[in-house]
Amino acid sequence: MAPKHILILFCDQLRADCIGACGNEEIQTPAMDSLVADSTVHDRCITPSPVCVPARLSLMSGHYAARHGNNNNNLHCVYGGKGFYAELTEHGYQSCCVGKMHNVWDLYGPMGFSERHTQEELSSFDDDYTNYICANYPYVFDYNGQRSEMYYMPQVSQMPAEAHPTQWVGDRCVEFLEKCDPEKPVFLFGSFIHPHPPFCPPAPWNKLYRREGKAPFVPENYKEFKPLLTKNFDCDRLGISEIDALKLKNSYYACVSFVDYQMGRILQVLKDRGMYEDTLILLTSDHGEALGDYRNMGKRTMLDTAARVPFVMKVPGQSAGQRSDVCSLVDVAPTLLSYAGIGYDPAEYDGVDLLSDTHEEVYSQYAGGAKGCYMIATATDKLVYNGAEEKYYYFTEFPEHTNRYEECRDTARVAMLREKLAAHMASDVHEDVPAEKRKKINPFGVGRLDHRVRHDEELARIPAGYKIDLELPSKEPDGF
Repeated sequence: MAPKHILILFCDQLRADCIGACGNEEIQTPAMDSLVADSTVHDRCITPSPVCVPARLSLMSGHYAARHGNNNNNLHCVYGGKGFYAELTEHGYQSCCVGKMHNVWDLYGPMGFSERHTQEELSSFDDDYTNYICANYPYVFDYNGQRSEMYYMPQVSQMPAEAHPTQWVGDRCVEFLEKCDPEKPVFLFGSFIHPHPPFCPPAPWNKLYRREGKAPFVPENYKEFKPLLTKNFDCDRLGISEIDALKLKNSYYACVSFVDYQMGRILQVLKDRGMYEDTLILLTSDHGEALGDYRNMGKRTMLDTAARVPFVMKVPGQSAGQRSDVCSLVDVAPTLLSYAGIGYDPAEYDGVDLLSDTHEEVYSQYAGGAKGCYMIATATDKLVYNGAEEKYYYFTEFPEHTNRYEECRDTARVAMLREKLAAHMASDVHEDVPAEKRKKINPFGVGRLDHRVRHDEELARIPAGYKIDLELPSKEPDGF
């Protein structure tokens, strides 16, 4: 019997509509397109949380944020299990994780994998990619682009393509696949930071998109949606014009294309080693990116721009196709364990095995309690409760352009969704973030998020007579 290999190709902040074969005529994604041709595309996958840490913790645990307790890149973490990555390793898989996992549960540790190559978002001397930079490019400090006031400005990477963070992840994935034993089961998790901002593709990839493409989706009543969008990256507040938004989209697309190139290299190794046909391949993301829609940038919204994610799954022996039933990242753990033939207690997971089951609805959450935003989503509609406003939103068309809650609130359908959402909210084990720990809105969009671990090296490169504006190193983890 052929071994059941597993490959997860994971992006940070990849929109569901940024794959050419899934209908985007502007973007260049030949590798993803080839994978789509062999896969089932789940076109209604909803993230458990439109924020990095809780979404990734849901992926690992199979739990919604209401159950694992992390809902907004919290520094604390309630979940105490070992996660399904360890289950695969313990059952004989040659397991390897490359790239950003952004998981406070085990930021630089093995996290259940037998081999791990770390590339977390901000520099640390515990991070493999940081040490690679220090050894080979000691004069580069912002290797993921300059953050803070430059967070949403198009940039050209300070790294050459051959050493770019995206290329480094691709290289480590290729190296692992070239040395693994194809006669034994393999589990590889390749996780790319891009297209998370700053959008900083390497040269000359930055010149792939240099035209005025399709404008962001901005309905006439877009201001009605502002309570559902992050205030930090409001385009009107930051002075991001319509042309600026188009430039940002071009830079974002260039980042996606460079990731696509690495994915193509990884898939080619599988084919060269005769492993492709025996590998379940999942392409997905933690959340999307507003990218100018509703005159906003960023994540942290229950609108489809950030709440819907790509979910492309190639299953050996299964024909390509499309599914429109709703699914979630919490389904990944039970689905892959079932595929690998590893038994589990269904009660341990909020998700289902997508190879044999479906959902009627899924849930998503950002923050918690009185200020939390919660959502129940189905294949055809969704109900959102925004605690900050104490207001419901009901949508039946996507992209969302009309809140139909007032006209539908007394219907049996909305009453049923409201009852289920209330039960889910009541189950939330969240802990409120103390007011003093909450980040305040910065005039440039974000608080300081510089790479601080090499503060003294950076300071030393400025000659006497000049003063550089650097924050002092922090004892708290960066990037959250």
